Amino acid sequence: MTTPRDLLISTLEVASARPPGEGNLSLALAGAELIDLLRERAATLEDDRVVPGEAGASGDRLLNEASSAFVPEAPYETVEDWLWRRGRGLAAVYLRVLRSEGGVTQRRRSRWIPFGAGQLVLTDTPDRRAALDRRTSNEPVLASLGTALGINRQRFEDLPDVDDEPVATVLSAVHNALRDLEAERQRRSIEQAAFDNIWRGQ
Repeated sequence: MTTPRDLLISTLEVASARPPGEGNLSLALAGAELIDLLRERAATLEDDRVVPGEAGASGDRLLNEASSAFVPEAPYETVEDWLWRRGRGLAAVYLRVLRSEGGVTQRRRSRWIPFGAGQLVLTDTPDRRAALDRRTSNEPVLASLGTALGINRQRFEDLPDVDDEPVATVLSAVHNALRDLEAERQRRSIEQAAFDNIWRGQ
C-alpha cells in the first residue's frame, strides 16, 4: 500500500456525507505521492525544489508514473508547482485504478458529486483494512493530510509531529495549496455574485 491509496480509501471511508472537492483531493494525493517518493529516495528536496533521485521501480504503477514526471534539470520545480501540475485530475486516476482492482463498487445516487452519480462503496479488502489501521493509529502523515482535507476532526495544532523535514515541507505545501484553492473559489464566487447582481439590476 502507498500513502495516496491509503488517503483515497480513508477519504471514501469517512467522507461520504461531506466529501472534499475533487481538486482538493487531487492536490493531497500529489503530496502523498511525493512523500512516498522522498522516502524511497526517488527524489530529494533542495530547499523547496524537487530533485529527481535514484531511478528504480517502486512496485506501484502510479508512483512510477509520478517519478517519471519529475522535471529532470535545474532549476527543477518547486513542491507547490509539482502539486498543481501532478495533481491535475489525479483523484479520478486513483479512483479508476481502485475500481479496476475491485476495491470499490458503485451503487445508488448520492451526494458524492466529484466522482459521478453513484455512491461509492468500499469492499472489504486487505488494502482497506491496512488503510484503516494506519488512520486509526494516527500516523502523522495520513493524519495531517486527512486534516487538510477535513476528513478527520483533529486541529492542526493537535496533529502528531513529523520528524522528517522534507516530508514536513511537503505537508506544509499541501496545506498552503488547499488554502489557495479555497481562496480562489471564494474569489470566483464573489465575482459571480457581483455579476449576477449587475445583471439583475439591468
